[in-house]
Order: sequence, then structure tokens, then C-alpha cells
Amino acid sequence: MRKFLLIVLALPIAGGIGWWYLRPVEFPDYGPLYREYAYVTNGKSNTVSVIDLRSFQPAKTIRVGSEPTGIAANSKRNEVYAVNTGSNNVSVIDAEKNAVVATIGVHGKPFFIDVSPDGRRAYVANSASANVSVIDLDKRAVVGTIHVGSTPGLARVSSDGALVVVSNRGDDTVSVIDTSRLQVRDTVAACRQPEDITILPDASKAFVACSGSGQVAAIDLKSDRLLALLDVGKTPVNLALKPDGGEIMVCNFDSDSVSFIETTTNEVGGSFLIGTHPTRGLVTSDNSRLYVSNFGSNTVVVYDIDAGRVIASIGVGAGPDGLAVTQSGNDLLVLNSQSGDAAVIHHNLSPKKFEREYHLLTMVPVGEQPNGIVVKAFRLGRPPK
Repeated sequence: MRKFLLIVLALPIAGGIGWWYLRPVEFPDYGPLYREYAYVTNGKSNTVSVIDLRSFQPAKTIRVGSEPTGIAANSKRNEVYAVNTGSNNVSVIDAEKNAVVATIGVHGKPFFIDVSPDGRRAYVANSASANVSVIDLDKRAVVGTIHVGSTPGLARVSSDGALVVVSNRGDDTVSVIDTSRLQVRDTVAACRQPEDITILPDASKAFVACSGSGQVAAIDLKSDRLLALLDVGKTPVNLALKPDGGEIMVCNFDSDSVSFIETTTNEVGGSFLIGTHPTRGLVTSDNSRLYVSNFGSNTVVVYDIDAGRVIASIGVGAGPDGLAVTQSGNDLLVLNSQSGDAAVIHHNLSPKKFEREYHLLTMVPVGEQPNGIVVKAFRLGRPPK
């Protein structure tokens, strides 16, 4: 399905014309039943844009609720869930039909959603209601409402599905939910304005970025005990975990830097300048590269983790924020929140002389104020593994 795509649109945006941009890029052919889409929430358009990742063309625009923000895909079924902050509900999107098939009401001002590893439940933190909605995805109904701290921003599920960790921005605490009982097991005092959360693959620890104090809290999930408060840069807003769980990269928005945290020792290994106002980081599946979107400089930086240096800086649209990679890992999708489009950066695995390893492939129009993105790949007629 993926044939040759000439990179024409990238020429004026890239700021320079080189013959390597005219070289055709060959994409894998997964067969006629293969589908791969990116789903983008457009906060001011009340829509979700669907991008066909076999051709990098717009596929559909789906009308959802008011002010959609967070979005997540189900690994066990061909469904995608969009959180509508303005209308206090969740839109269920059938990925095979690319249509809304259900709308589930939650509580006040939800922003994010996370899905359990078994694909049976979803968890939504409701920032204006101080609770978490538990959704049964088989019944497409809320089956529990769990009271947590003030202004919960994010509810993250552990890899074993046993715990949900919630950052409560309003009272500087973290709630740990036991999913078997649907009750808060413990509340941990953290640091000021906890927001982003990452949980280690073995579910032993959670790390929470606190934007108000320039710190990351390390929490032991066996004892629900605060292990350390790690000083990073100003306004840490995002935590990018290496797939092997060994390191976390922290985007420090107001320090223009990224900090490295060693998860075994709970120590900051160092920090480096990366660009103006970094907002999101993403580590490749082989743990070798870090992608960072710089909101203030309209660039995406590629950092070689093993070499310890920046190897590429690619100009994209205005206000780059959300990041996602295609199933093959060869293409990076970047949401430009201010210009209303998605940049596609291609990774050339075997560049020839004078060719760039990374270059801007194309720009795909989406809606107004895109803010969340997720990739869903599947084959028609075959249930997900």
C-alpha cells in the first residue's frame, strides 16, 4: 500500500532546496487489509482529524464533543477514545469505520485518558470534580467514580493494570488507586503542581513532574513512599521514559533544557540545553534516540543518547507540541498547535553521501489547535493481539 511519495511540500518549509528532497521514499507494503492511522484532537474545532499513514494524506474529519484534548488507543480492540474537556464526555471512535459509535459522560473538565493493558477499562481524571471516572469499555459505561485530590490532571495505569497513579495539581499530592477494589490505596505528598506521570515497566516506581517547584518526585509503588525529590529545570512539563526503563528525560519548559534521571538510583545524571521551551519528548523503541519538540523555536531536535549530542534540528510548523511515531518507527509525527497541521519527519536509515538522516517529509493539515495524537495500526478482520 505504501508506494513512493515525492517530497515536494517539504521544500519551501525546510528553508533550503537540496536534491536529496527529490529522492523518492519507499514505504513498507503491509498488504490490502492493513490500516494505520494517526488520530489528532483539535481543541478549537471540536473534531478529530484522521491521517492515513500509508500515504500521509488526510483520511477523515470526525465530529466529537466540545474542546477535545486527550486521546488514547486500545491495544486489544480497534477503538480510539477522545476526551472532550468542554462537554465532559468521552467519544468512542471505531477505527475500522472512523466514526463515533458511543459517547460516555464523565465529570467536570477531563483532560486525559489512559487504557488498561487488557483493553477492558479506561481511566479519566476529572480536574474540576476531584475524581477519576472508571469506564468499562465492554459496556461503554462508567462503572466507578473514585474521589482523589484537588484538580487531578492525569491518571496513569501501570503496566500490570493493578494500579492507577493520579497527579493532583491543586493540593500537591499523588493518589495511588487499587484497580481491583477501585479505591484509593494511599495519598502521597509530593511537590508543587504535580502533572505528568511515568511508571516503570515493572510497576515498581512512579515518577511525577512538578511544574511549580522544578522537581520530579520518585515514588515507591510497593510502599507508597516518597523516595526522593529530584531538582531539574524550571517548569518540568513532560517525562519521556526509555522503553527499557533505565532513564527518564525531563522537558524543562522555562529552562530550555532536558534533564536525565537515572531510575535505578533516583538521581539526576545531568541537563543540557535543547531549544526554546521544550514541551514533549519521545524515545525510540531501541532506546537510542530522543525526539524533543521545541514550542518556542518551532523545531524538533534529535538527540543521540549513546553519543550524548544533538544530531539534527528540523524546522516544522508553529508551536510544535505532541509527538508520535509510525508503526515502523521510521516517521515522526509532530503536532503544530499554532499552525494547525502535523509535520512528518522521515528517518533515512541508510543515507547516501550529502543526504540527511532526518528530513521534513510533508505537512498534513488538521484542525484548529491540535493538542493530542495517537497512532493505531491493525488489519481488517483480525483482532488485535
